[in-house]
Amino acid sequence: MLIALYLVQTGCLGSREKELTIIYSGNLNGELEPCGCAEESNQGGIKRRASMVKQLRAEKPDLFLISSGGLLMSGTPQDRLTGKYILKGLAAMDYDALGIQWSDLAFGSDFIEGFKLPWVASNWLGDEFPALRMVERAGLKLAFFTWLDPQTSPERHMAGAEKSVHDDTQAINHAIAKARGDGAVTVLLTTLPLEEVRESISMEEVDILLVQALNEKYSKPQHIGNTLLLQPGMRGMRLGRVDLVVDRNNRIADFSFEVIRLPASVPDDPELEEWYLEYLGQGKEDFMKRSRIRKALISGSSPYMGGEACKGCHAGAYEMWAKSKHAGAYKLLKLVNKDYDPDCIACHTVGFERPGGFVDPVATAHLQNVQCESCHGPCRPHAVSKGAKPVANAGWPPEKICKQCHVGSHSPSFDLERYWPEIEHKKNSDISR
Repeated sequence: MLIALYLVQTGCLGSREKELTIIYSGNLNGELEPCGCAEESNQGGIKRRASMVKQLRAEKPDLFLISSGGLLMSGTPQDRLTGKYILKGLAAMDYDALGIQWSDLAFGSDFIEGFKLPWVASNWLGDEFPALRMVERAGLKLAFFTWLDPQTSPERHMAGAEKSVHDDTQAINHAIAKARGDGAVTVLLTTLPLEEVRESISMEEVDILLVQALNEKYSKPQHIGNTLLLQPGMRGMRLGRVDLVVDRNNRIADFSFEVIRLPASVPDDPELEEWYLEYLGQGKEDFMKRSRIRKALISGSSPYMGGEACKGCHAGAYEMWAKSKHAGAYKLLKLVNKDYDPDCIACHTVGFERPGGFVDPVATAHLQNVQCESCHGPCRPHAVSKGAKPVANAGWPPEKICKQCHVGSHSPSFDLERYWPEIEHKKNSDISR
C-alpha cells in the first residue's frame, strides 16, 4: 500500500485548522511496471509513479511520501530481482516512511534492510525496524503505525521458528494514544479488514485507517466516528487522493476524494531511465544463466514440436492461427523489452519452464509465440501416431484453454464469447478432435 501525503496551512481556514492531502494506493504485489498486454492493464508502474510524485512535489513542496508495504512478491525466480529494483526505485523517490507486510519479508529482513529505507513495524519484536515514524512538516505532525497480523504470519507454519512480532494490541493502542496526546495526526495501516481491526485495536485515537486493499478498485472513504477509513486498490495501477480539513483538535473535520489513473499518457520519470536499463540488463543476464542450466539438462526428444508439425494435417487451423495476434506474441515482448522476463515469456511461448519447452529464442526458436501446443498441449505423441493418440489437452473446454493465460491481471477484459470466434477452428481442422 503506497501513500504520498502532503500538509499545508491556509489562511482561509479557521485560525488553527489545516489542510491535509493524502495520495494513497494499495499493495504493489511485486509489480515494477504494468503488464501492458491490454490497454486496461497498462496502468501504473514505478516510472509513472515517480513522475506523478514529482508533479505533486512541484505543486506542494511539503509533500510527505509514505508506503504501507506489500511491495514485494516471491512466486517466481524473477521476483527477487524485481523486488530489488522496486526498492531501489522507491529509494530514488525519497520516501518518508514505509510500513512492512509479510510479503516484504519473503527474502528475509536483511534483504529489505539493505536498501536503507525508512521502514516501520509497530509490533516487531527485534530492533531491525522502529515501531513508529513521526514526521513533522508544515505545522502538522504525522505519526505512522503499521500492524503486522500475527495470525497470518508464515512463521506459524514453521516448526521451531521464533516469533518476529507480538500480538499485544494494548501496546499499540497506548502508542497511538500517546502520539495523539503529543499533537500528531495518527495513521494506522494494516492488511486486516475493518471488522477484524475493530475487534483488537481501539479506533478512538486513530485518525486515518487504511485497511486490507481491494484487487484494483478504490472504495469511497468513510467517516466512522473519529476515524477516516480508506480502502485502496492493489498493484499500483491507480492512486487515491483524499483532501482533508484537520480541525484544531487534529481531528478530520471534512474530506473530498478522487481516483488518479496512471495510464500510458503519464510520462516516465527520465531520472529513472538508467535504473530501468540496469534492471533490464540484469534481468537478461539472469535469464541467460537459467537458460544455460536448462539447456544442459535437456535430454531425449521434446514432447513439443511447434506449429509447423501441425500444418500438414490441420492446414485450415494453421492458416487461421498465422493471421492471429497469437502468431506474433513473442515479437510483442521484444517491442516492450520483456523478451527476457520469465513472467511474460510463459504466456508468449510454448511450454516455457516445462520439460522440452521453450528455452531461449536461439535454441528453441520454433517454440516462440502462442502456438497450437500452447492451447492443446504437447503434440508429439499425436503427430507420431498420425492422430491416433489425442493431444495432451484433448477435451478441454474453450474457457479452460484460454484461462491458462487470459487471467484478470493480464487480460481484464477477457470475454470468451467475443474472443473465441477469432481463433475458433473449423470442425474438419480441429486439432483436438
